[in-house]
Amino acid sequence: MKLFWDTNVMLDFLGERAPFYISAAKIATLADKREVKIIASALSYATISYFLTKYEGLEKTKDKLRKFKVISEICELDELIIEKGLNSDFSDFEDSLQYFSALRTECDIIITRNGKDFKKSQIPVMTPDEFLNSIKE
Repeated sequence: MKLFWDTNVMLDFLGERAPFYISAAKIATLADKREVKIIASALSYATISYFLTKYEGLEKTKDKLRKFKVISEICELDELIIEKGLNSDFSDFEDSLQYFSALRTECDIIITRNGKDFKKSQIPVMTPDEFLNSIKE
């Protein structure tokens, strides 16, 4: 199962943001065990670096990103994804880039805490908690 992680979930995990960290960490553990695949956009890496470096410094941030890269795959952000995002009906450009990245990598589910941002998604959208509950059943 391929899970596309929106930037907010990646930040919850790498920034260890309570109360959201635990659910994201459980999914990361599944990825580490190769039970699921996590896909993240190259854009998310840049955004995470910007925010985490302010609080944790550059070296600690880069170390966290290196470790995350081991359990995930990166979707390239290219001209076609930018073009689709610019011409989409999304009200938020960054969300459109995430969505078209998830489509490009043929993800099964978008994992985000902002499901309302993906109302028109053709891919199921879940929070980390919703995903974890769905695999328990």
